[in-house]
Amino acid sequence: MPLSRWLRSVGVFLLPAPCWVPLERWLGPLRRPSLVYRGSVLGAWHSARCWCQAWTEEPRALYSSLRMNGDHKLDVYEQEKQNFLQHFSQIVKVLTEDDMKCPDTGDAIARLREILEYNAIGGKYQRGLMVLVTLQTLVEPKKLDADSLQRALTVGWCVELLQAFFLVTDDIMDSSLIRRGKTCWYQKPGIGLDAINDALLLEACVYRLLKFYCREQPYYLNLIELFLQTSYQTEIGQTLDLMTAPQDKVDLGRFTEKRYKSIVKYKTAFYSLYLPVAAAMYMAGIDEEKEHSSAKKILLEIGEFFQIQDDYLDLFGDPSVTGKIGTDIQDNKCSWLVVQCLLRASPEQRQILQENYGQKEAEKVARVKALYKDLDLPAVYAQYEEDSYNRLVALIEQCAPPLPPAIFLGPANKLYKRKK
Repeated sequence: MPLSRWLRSVGVFLLPAPCWVPLERWLGPLRRPSLVYRGSVLGAWHSARCWCQAWTEEPRALYSSLRMNGDHKLDVYEQEKQNFLQHFSQIVKVLTEDDMKCPDTGDAIARLREILEYNAIGGKYQRGLMVLVTLQTLVEPKKLDADSLQRALTVGWCVELLQAFFLVTDDIMDSSLIRRGKTCWYQKPGIGLDAINDALLLEACVYRLLKFYCREQPYYLNLIELFLQTSYQTEIGQTLDLMTAPQDKVDLGRFTEKRYKSIVKYKTAFYSLYLPVAAAMYMAGIDEEKEHSSAKKILLEIGEFFQIQDDYLDLFGDPSVTGKIGTDIQDNKCSWLVVQCLLRASPEQRQILQENYGQKEAEKVARVKALYKDLDLPAVYAQYEEDSYNRLVALIEQCAPPLPPAIFLGPANKLYKRKK
C-alpha cells in the first residue's frame, strides 16, 4: 500500500468525526486541555492529526475538514440552547425572589423582573452559549458535574445581561426604534429615559450573579476582572464611535479604515467574542497569558468579521429576519459600507455622500443606498466575507494550539453567510 494511502487510513482514526462515536468517546479525553494542558499528550495528538492531514489531503480537503469540525460544534450550540433558556427562570428567581418580599424595594424589584424579561430575551444567545460550549470543549465530561454546568450557564447569562445593558443604552443614543423584532425598551410607553437606570440595573445584576454562584471558585477574581475590563473596553469603543459620528456634523474625513477597526475592536469584538471564551478558559483553569493572548488574537479577528457583517445587514438585511431596522446612515455612523464607499467614490460621488449622509429624510437615505449599489458594495462585501472566512480558518489552524480549534471554528462557522 502506498505511504500516502496508509497515512490517510490512519488519519481516519485520528480525525474526530460524528460517524465514529465510539472512538471519539475513547480518545476524546486525550484532546482535553484540562487533562494534559501543560503536558505533551495534547501537543502530540494535535501534531499527529495535522501531520496526517498535511501528508494525505489537498489544501481544499483540509479546509473542508476544518469546516466540518466547526459545523459539528454548531450542533452543540443548538442542543444546548434549550437548557440555556430554561436556566433563565433560575436567573430571574435568584435576582428577584427574596427582595420581592421586602416592603421597601418590592416595587423596584418587580420593575427589575420586567426589565430582565423584556431585554435579556429574544436574541440569538450565541455569546452566552459560547461560555457553555467552550467549557464543555475544554473540560472532560466527568469533571463537569451539575454545579459546574449550572455555573457555566449562569456566566453565559451574565454575558447576555452585559450585552442587554449595552443595547439598551446604545438604542437610546442612536434613537433606535426596533430591537430584536420589538419596540426598543426606552420607546415603550412610560419608560423613556428611565431606561438609563434600567440599563444600570442590568449591569449590576451581572456582578450579583457572579458573586452568588462563583465567589467560592478559584477563578472568581479573574471573572470579575474580565467583566470589568470588558465593560471598560466596550465603553471606550462606544466613545470612539460617538466622537467619530457626532449627530450635528458630518465629517467624512473621520471615516477611515484605521478608525473603523479601532471602533469595532473595542465596541464589539471584546465583549462579543473574547469575553465568553476567556470566561470559559478561566473556568477550565486556563489562566496563562500565552493561551489568552493567542485566543484574543483569533477572537478579535472574528469580532471584526462579525461587525462588518452587522454593518452590511444594517442596510441590506431583511428587517423581518434581522429583527431590527438599521439606522447607520441616518445616525452618521462610521460603518464598513461608508468606509468602502469613500475608498471607491469619485469626487462627484463623494459630494453625493456629503450631501445625504447623516440625514434623517428617507429620500436622502435612499440616495446613499443607491450610491452603495452603484459602487457594487454588495459584491465587495460578498468577496470580503469569503476572503475573511478563509483567512480566519488559516489563523485558527496556526494560532489555536494547544487549545482545540473547535472553540474558534464554532463561532466562525456560525457567522459565515449569516442573514441575521
